[in-house]
Amino acid sequence: MTVRDPRPDSRAAWPIAALLVGYPVWWALGFGGLAVIVLAIPMAYILWRRRPIRLPRGLGLWVLLLAGYLLSALMLAEMPPDTYGEFGAGRAIGYLMRLALYVSLLVMVLYLGNLTERELPQLRLVRMLGVLFVTTVAGGLLGVLFPTFAFTSPLERVLPGWISGNAFVQNLIHPTAAQMQKVLGHASPRPEAPFEWANAWGSNLSVLLIWFVVGWWVYGGARRKAMAVVLVAAAAVPVVYSLNRGLWIGLGLAALYLVVRVGGRTRLAMCAAGALGAVVFAASPLSGLVLQRLDNPHSNDIRAFTVSATIEAAQGSPIIGYGNTRNATGNHRTITTGKTDWCRECGHPPLGSDGQLWHLIITQGFVGAALYVAFFLGAIRRHWPDRSPIGLAGVLVMILVLLYMFVYDGLVTPLSLYLISFALLWRNTYA
Repeated sequence: MTVRDPRPDSRAAWPIAALLVGYPVWWALGFGGLAVIVLAIPMAYILWRRRPIRLPRGLGLWVLLLAGYLLSALMLAEMPPDTYGEFGAGRAIGYLMRLALYVSLLVMVLYLGNLTERELPQLRLVRMLGVLFVTTVAGGLLGVLFPTFAFTSPLERVLPGWISGNAFVQNLIHPTAAQMQKVLGHASPRPEAPFEWANAWGSNLSVLLIWFVVGWWVYGGARRKAMAVVLVAAAAVPVVYSLNRGLWIGLGLAALYLVVRVGGRTRLAMCAAGALGAVVFAASPLSGLVLQRLDNPHSNDIRAFTVSATIEAAQGSPIIGYGNTRNATGNHRTITTGKTDWCRECGHPPLGSDGQLWHLIITQGFVGAALYVAFFLGAIRRHWPDRSPIGLAGVLVMILVLLYMFVYDGLVTPLSLYLISFALLWRNTYA
């Protein structure tokens, strides 16, 4: 496919521009990843006006996933074995927010796929993602340099306390630059701005980097390419300070994928650039931080406990799950239920919080998890022959989705970027 960037008739495309280019404003207002719910309303209106609506192959799997989530509401009041907690507003709020997000993401995919190339050129959409990459790098540097930066958003001020005080909601509406965690044995900042938590920053950075390279390097002139080199080099600092092993593995897999799938001079240039980058990195102070992180795999035991407890709990409702996450009794060190005044280390993450796969298993059962995997596997299978830059990049993102589902939650912002990437692949088949 030949990618062109004519002057578009962009009146119908403003919601996606507002989401991607305007994301820092949404973050400052307290909406952040929830902006897609707000913008799904005009997207749905645009879709309604241009019936009949074009549908992508494989969408039926996503619709089944959504239908399964509706059914899972029947289990919200139930408690799996070896878990604790009472059914209350917090559990219902979390369920309804996730449902709204799933529906909004479906609307967004259909909206993107039904815009014409004139209304939203492929390259224009790719470069919007590239703008969000620049925002992400800036947010990462903010987290490194000013880790305590935080403020109360306007949305947080107007929401009633019983909503804003919910832990899941609080992460979404309270802007912070970094999470302070004792990953290395002492408190250190992990960048998260402008997203909801540090792992979301890592997942989003890797996906946006792929599209940034396509928009600024592959289809860029000399000036864009020079900017790309500077920005990618700047991104290395928060990438290392994120202490995010999943991100590091994802970047390594992306490099391997590209070396295998491209050929000729491009492969040689990539290998040479990679070797040069490795030498420069090894000689920099950043390499020592990576070695410290690898020597402190403190989260392994926590993840192992949470994942095994999630699988065990999900066996009580293997078909439709429990609608929302649950808290396990005890943790990887003790049978104590949770944090107390005399046991500050007894807390643990909720079941299903260590990766989208585990989240789906507890909320939608093993069937929901299988539908999710099948949706993205199907996208890889259908679009693997597409060797255009957008095709190669989109398939790479689909592969990263299947890697990250073991370690990263998809909701909220990561799943938005995954499905925008899916829409780019779909659009590439007819653009």
